[in-house]
Amino acid sequence: MEELVLNAIQDEYPADFAWCYGCGRLNEAGHHFRTGWNGEKTVTIYTPKPDHLALPGFVYGGLVASLIDCHGTGSAALVLHRKNGHEPGEGAEPPRFVTASLNVNFMKPTPHGIPLKAVGIVEEIHPKKFKVTTEVYAAETLCAKGEVVAVVMPSTFVQKGE
Repeated sequence: MEELVLNAIQDEYPADFAWCYGCGRLNEAGHHFRTGWNGEKTVTIYTPKPDHLALPGFVYGGLVASLIDCHGTGSAALVLHRKNGHEPGEGAEPPRFVTASLNVNFMKPTPHGIPLKAVGIVEEIHPKKFKVTTEVYAAETLCAKGEVVAVVMPSTFVQKGE
């Protein structure tokens, strides 16, 4: 049985911020990554689609990088949301983060056809900047490690209606 993330931070994002190709719940073409708590660590579980191939039997590395990216920003949002006294599922609007930097190291080829599990540890490096270290597993195999520096989304990212 595949694990599920029940209370994902992305479920709390307001509609204006729910369009990310990786984690936006309103982007019909997107991946719909969902990030939640697993103890003191963060977790995102995702099963690659049939067309997410690098070559038969293996996942395209860009998908793994996207998973690490969105897991990082979602994890930072989880930590700051908790620091502000809230948890996903309570209805409080969480902070929204963007990626300042992304580093991905591929450890082993990522097999296709099984769920991937991104597990993150978050470190606050400034009140508006967090470093998220993520490991991506396919079953028990560590396939990739990544680091995201995520910053609170600046107000200039909000597009004004015409």
